Amino acid sequence: MSALQAHNAEAILRRLDWTVIRRLDGLLQGDYRTLFRGFGLDLADLREYQYGDDVRHIDWNVTARLQTPYVREYHEDREVTAWFLLDLSPSVDFGSGEVRKRGVAADFVAVLARILTRHGNKVGALFYGEDVDAMIPARSGRRHVLQILHKMIARPAPKRNEPTDLGQLLTAAAHLMRRRSLVFVVSDFFSVPGWEQKLGQLAQRHEIVAVRLHDPLESNLPDIGMLVVQDAETGEQIFVDTHDRGFRRRFAAAAQKREAQLRAGFASAGIDALELSTDDDLVDAIRRFADMRKRRSRLAAGGSMPKHLELMQ
Repeated sequence: MSALQAHNAEAILRRLDWTVIRRLDGLLQGDYRTLFRGFGLDLADLREYQYGDDVRHIDWNVTARLQTPYVREYHEDREVTAWFLLDLSPSVDFGSGEVRKRGVAADFVAVLARILTRHGNKVGALFYGEDVDAMIPARSGRRHVLQILHKMIARPAPKRNEPTDLGQLLTAAAHLMRRRSLVFVVSDFFSVPGWEQKLGQLAQRHEIVAVRLHDPLESNLPDIGMLVVQDAETGEQIFVDTHDRGFRRRFAAAAQKREAQLRAGFASAGIDALELSTDDDLVDAIRRFADMRKRRSRLAAGGSMPKHLELMQ
């Protein structure tokens, strides 16, 4: 790591430490464990169901035998191992403003990795560019977070003529992660089809969160005249006339169709998606995601919904 690149990684982490990490750590107040459920759980005991218990923990076999609802109690493994599956293919270097999707991804990884490692957990990373080309083992500590961050910002953008295949990244992760882990798939999900099935297979063993990167220009084109548009994956260029309302409508319709396909893919895999836009506030985006997860957990347990969340329905 060069002195300049090390300084850049250190500067990014220092900036986020003051502006984002401390705010989120205080707001979550340890609830990141409840937000990312399902790893390191060992059955401890059975007891009768009480009002407010999570209905997902009901043991239906015991309930049927005793004719009384019983729930399973678990001991949680205190150490969490988290993995960041990082799509750094050419399309991730796009950004219509000052911020690019790769920068948003770097900020997110720095924030979550730092929060997790501050609480004694381990984080690792798997990198995908032209293919799965690098891996940083799961460890803890601030220097380790800096190593992952440096690897993200220092690597050059890949140059190729083939589209992204996220299936390769997910397949490599399935072979790498033997222990049940918390997994963040950080990508814009511009990929050839087939990744949905592999994401679902990965979710059967691990706790998965899809972190989707996007830019407003990918959904709507402004009326700014003739443009040269280049496919970031293949390098193909075409002229488009954004004065043409019909073209803008077709572009928006194609974007909406892709949006629907993405949401269907996440739903079929049984996972939640955290949306990160280049024009959004990182803290707000993570807080919205946290509120959604808490709301779902509360409803699953049969509890009532807080007033401020009822307004979001």
